[in-house]
Amino acid sequence: MPNLEEWIPNRKAKQILAEIRKRGIVSKFDLLDLSGLTSSTLTRMLEELTSTGWIEESGLGESSGGRRPLLYRLKHDRGYVLGLDVSRATTRLVLCDLHLEKIDSASWQMTERMTPDLLLQEVVQATRRMTAKHALEPDKILGMGIGAVGPVDRAKGMMLNPLYFPAEGWSQLPIGPKLERELGVPVMLDNGANTALLAEYWAGSQQYRHLLYVRAGVGLRSAMMSNGQLVYGAVDMEGSVGHMIIQTDGPPHPERPHVFGCLESFVSIPVLEKQAAVRLKQGRRSVLTEWVDQPDEVGFPQLLKALSADDRLVTELFTQAATYFGIGLSNLLNILHPEKVILGGPLITTNELFYQISTQVALKNTLYYPAYPVTFTRGKLSDDALAVGAAAMVIDRLTL
Repeated sequence: MPNLEEWIPNRKAKQILAEIRKRGIVSKFDLLDLSGLTSSTLTRMLEELTSTGWIEESGLGESSGGRRPLLYRLKHDRGYVLGLDVSRATTRLVLCDLHLEKIDSASWQMTERMTPDLLLQEVVQATRRMTAKHALEPDKILGMGIGAVGPVDRAKGMMLNPLYFPAEGWSQLPIGPKLERELGVPVMLDNGANTALLAEYWAGSQQYRHLLYVRAGVGLRSAMMSNGQLVYGAVDMEGSVGHMIIQTDGPPHPERPHVFGCLESFVSIPVLEKQAAVRLKQGRRSVLTEWVDQPDEVGFPQLLKALSADDRLVTELFTQAATYFGIGLSNLLNILHPEKVILGGPLITTNELFYQISTQVALKNTLYYPAYPVTFTRGKLSDDALAVGAAAMVIDRLTL
């Protein structure tokens, strides 16, 4: 099983491949300027990458007075990569080509019976079905990337102690080594927020130098990119945004009762479900009482349905959560100053109210705004972002 770094042994060729991938289609003249190589060296690198199947010619560019330059692009079917998103509600597997176009996919609901052993067995079987279905030779699969709920140990390929999984066994799980042994390909692990940001970067945000991604759902997850590179700390930072203290005398964290008033105590799906149940027990009127027998049975689907029906109680709960989320976002903006903020997760993608209120509150409380023109957007890839970004990690490693 070759290391990903060994597929292209020449360092200069890797640099050229990275430039071609970043720009999609690029001329030889532009590559001369970007690479700093001599014309003869660049020609040799392009010939090497073409002969080994990593790039292909893509017609001729516009002439600037002389001969029209050759255009090059990454050869999409030189290899294929797998991306696995291990999340609390749903796990997704995608098969992508080198342009990150999705070729096939599979998904599983993360129920109480979905233990790590069962899920990994399903993933291995689905991978084999996909490769057989598309008639892919084993050496066409370059590797698998995993975007998992943090915290994770990237070096060991291990999920450490994630919260809220319905089934047992997800702590201290060496998911990378286990899948590497079963599949016989290199496997890389990172937290899901990082892989989601990586996917959104390759989906059309390469022009931004500083990107922030925040995902709001069962918990809060975030990632930061600077100059096209993910930002890492001494420990996994994915869940740190949820532990931002915004009210020192606030409620305890749902899973860490010694921590009071952190953002995740006000903003998450479990918190909204719990608050709705409490209000119903207090006698508040709501259409929710027509859909559940007991207040504690209220789930996120019922909350969304009530929100669409303009239910006063549920609208109030979502408005409050969005306001707190906006305050948390403004703190991040005032510290990190990203050019673009990409928001994802069920709380963002399933309703307009939460997105609009949270972004308005964030901007209102941001230092230097409007002189500091930060851009907010929803993620382009929605539910596939974490898995596609995990696949992108594998392609990135080719050029390291």
